[in-house]
Amino acid sequence: MKITTKQIAVTGILLAICIVSQFFKNLSVFITGPIINACLIIAVLTAGLACGIILSIITPITAFIITGSPVMSAVPAMIPMVMLGNAILVVFVWLLYKKINNSINKDIRLCMGMIVGSVVKAAVMGLTISLWLLPTFLPQPMQEKMLPALQAQFSTVQLITALIGSALAFAIWLPLRKYLSATDSDSGKKDDKNSDSRVI
Repeated sequence: MKITTKQIAVTGILLAICIVSQFFKNLSVFITGPIINACLIIAVLTAGLACGIILSIITPITAFIITGSPVMSAVPAMIPMVMLGNAILVVFVWLLYKKINNSINKDIRLCMGMIVGSVVKAAVMGLTISLWLLPTFLPQPMQEKMLPALQAQFSTVQLITALIGSALAFAIWLPLRKYLSATDSDSGKKDDKNSDSRVI
């Protein structure tokens, strides 16, 4: 599938926003998490599924580089599981909003996609990271000090930040969609005028 210059630009802007937010991760995950989830959703809505998945893969890598998480250093297999969780959110939003055409209002379908995607993302990360990777591979000294908090961070906290990010994305998307529709309409009119002038 061909990715256009516009899609690359949108993805780059959203990635930049994600990277800036990741500098605040040590301050609060409730700042970084919702912003990244919102950017993932906006990416799939404006630039398509491929760009949403690309962002899903890149953001955990940039987060690790920026924060230097000792937990992810000890259990590097967590990184692909975070990528998977992000991709799940993106895919559910894309499926319910973009691919399913029925009598249900598009905004309702979008909300359904974000809610279901958030729940499934948190469930998958909870099962793979909280219940498998951390108890199995986290060094014993770190388990004694950090395991319960880390298990909550990669399950319950993921659900909360994904839902907050979904609400943020929805609030941004409503006016953004109108702007993009108006821009596309103006672009179409210009193309029609140019084609008419060539015919004349």
